[in-house]
Amino acid sequence: MSDQDNGLKAGITKAMKDAMRAREKTRLGAIRLILAELKRIEVDERIDVDDARVLVVLDKMLKQRRDSISQYESAGRQDLADVEIAEVAVIGEFLPAALSDDEIESLLTEAITASGAESVRDMGKVMAILKPKLQGKADVGSVSQLVKQRLSS
Repeated sequence: MSDQDNGLKAGITKAMKDAMRAREKTRLGAIRLILAELKRIEVDERIDVDDARVLVVLDKMLKQRRDSISQYESAGRQDLADVEIAEVAVIGEFLPAALSDDEIESLLTEAITASGAESVRDMGKVMAILKPKLQGKADVGSVSQLVKQRLSS
């Protein structure tokens, strides 16, 4: 599959080339990390990653960096935290715009209705509907807490 067949991955590859031309060392390093992870998945799983999978990877990378930032800051290593903060900014550029609270509430109500969920035991059904719609657009963990609250009451 060529890069033209894959919008998000092609955009990341183009951003890498632009960063190389502009000699943006920090940005280039972060973009190369993204592309290396995508390449690793393609080789390991013998697949071509699609936009949905790229979003999953970017989401995971963001979460890892946010965890690292808090650990570095609590250890007094602001120098290392700053590197992670720069990577978060670059990774975030490739994610779609975040959903508003109203949009999340609307998706939540739809998912609960569509799944017929009545209690916390049905949370898995609701999350199965929500997760693909939220990927890269909202923190799935915090939405999971909202679902739990909604189904508990």
